[in-house]
Amino acid sequence: MTFLVEPDIYNTTYALFRIILGVSREDLIYEKRSSWKGQAPQSMTFASRIGLEKGGKVPNQTVVAVVQPTEPKGQGSHVRTMLKNRGGGCHWQHIALRTPDLVGFHGFCLARGVNFITPILKDSHDDLIQVFSGEWMTPGGRPTATFFEFVQRDPSPKLLKQLESASNREAWFRDKTFLGLYGEKEKEYKRGKATPFIPDALARRIAARLKGLQVWEIGDDLLEKVEADMLAFAAK
Repeated sequence: MTFLVEPDIYNTTYALFRIILGVSREDLIYEKRSSWKGQAPQSMTFASRIGLEKGGKVPNQTVVAVVQPTEPKGQGSHVRTMLKNRGGGCHWQHIALRTPDLVGFHGFCLARGVNFITPILKDSHDDLIQVFSGEWMTPGGRPTATFFEFVQRDPSPKLLKQLESASNREAWFRDKTFLGLYGEKEKEYKRGKATPFIPDALARRIAARLKGLQVWEIGDDLLEKVEADMLAFAAK
């Protein structure tokens, strides 16, 4: 998960992660710094593992990347805009959901009108593939800065052995993945239009079909019609 915070509480967040959530130095995966002209280097993000893994062949810990805006005040910053739109000091940006078949899931989503802001990204070094969705938002509304990452990760025995070594902690959450996503979101916010999770027209069609109903009144038969709407929309 990615957690955006205002600069005023960035260091406090770090301290609370270390003290309250029990993050040790060994759990810190990386700390990435920015360097803007005319200002001293600043910590841009740190990522940490949280929780103790007990057994199992697949890494099972939660990973959180904490990010603050470090761009000079007069320069654009999608992180600063996201926090401003949210109207508070912090904001959960995205959560990664794991699937055993990312390629199949990606095709399933596309056939139902889901938007993605990246192609499927591959990292053979980490035995990892991933893709990032558009933002969860109301039709015609302002960006919410909330979206999903879908990931498939099947570590080999060799990689699992590497991950046990403190010198290879970065392999859990590589900084180039963070920087790639950071750049893509910056492009969106500079354009002034974030990609929605599903197109506005499709969102309105679904809302119209479900208008006036409570969730307990939405049966499987109606959901089948909604899915048919999604398939028909995407097919066009």
